[in-house]
Amino acid sequence: MIRLGLIGYPLGHSLSPKIHTAALKACGLHGDYSLFPIHPDDKPGLKKLLDQVRVDEIAGLNVTIPHKQNVIGFMDELTPTAQVIGAVNTVYSRDNKLIGDNTDAAGFLTDLNRFVATQQSAARNRKSSMVLGAGGSACAVVYALLNDGWQVTIAARRIEQAQELAAQFKNASAVELNFQTFQPSNLQLIVNTTPVGMTPLTDESPLPENTSLSSDTIIYDLVYNPRETKLVKDAHMHGLSATTGLGMLIEQAALAFEIWTGHNPPRDVLYTSVVE
Repeated sequence: MIRLGLIGYPLGHSLSPKIHTAALKACGLHGDYSLFPIHPDDKPGLKKLLDQVRVDEIAGLNVTIPHKQNVIGFMDELTPTAQVIGAVNTVYSRDNKLIGDNTDAAGFLTDLNRFVATQQSAARNRKSSMVLGAGGSACAVVYALLNDGWQVTIAARRIEQAQELAAQFKNASAVELNFQTFQPSNLQLIVNTTPVGMTPLTDESPLPENTSLSSDTIIYDLVYNPRETKLVKDAHMHGLSATTGLGMLIEQAALAFEIWTGHNPPRDVLYTSVVE
């Protein structure tokens, strides 16, 4: 039996069990996917769980907030992607060595490109993008966009945080997210990596309602709960193309599942598992 799971805290609203249970069934595999809520200060508990991966008692683990950086010190190796991003969302074992990987960047880019391909938009030309926020998710998004040929500006309320993230990469710039002067009218893509708009604060948006945007601007909100965030609703009201991060969630999960099992699960089945 294949044992899989998710480390994080808290985990009450995670969709990962539904996604991976559907993946196991679709691929004809016998296994289960469990939630492992480990408090941020419980390093012994984190080590004990990761040791189960090392000895193959658990085939693989996903990692989410607040442990994407916390697990790095327990890894024997990081993949090049995880090293650059500085965060781990997928853990597995090879020859009794713990390997830390990151499928967030690839998952985001795959879903973004799928969405962009369906739009009649200048974003296809890979021009200017802005990433709202400068946390762990932003790092994966910036990495993905730069590698795909986008110009990237990182915007955060704390300019120091944006500058620190921009310094990790070549060709990224940083600005302060100041709503008094923020009018990104020339952008082809805006990606929200902040938690603003997430349940239960569903009436909030990381952008003010009077923000001036080009009709070609695409909005990608990593928040996927609620199914349609205020940012996405506002974008649709102004005739803009917009989507949430549900597709990214499914893509990064599918990539992790393939790393653990060698099976590539059908995306439509995974999507159905969380929308019905």
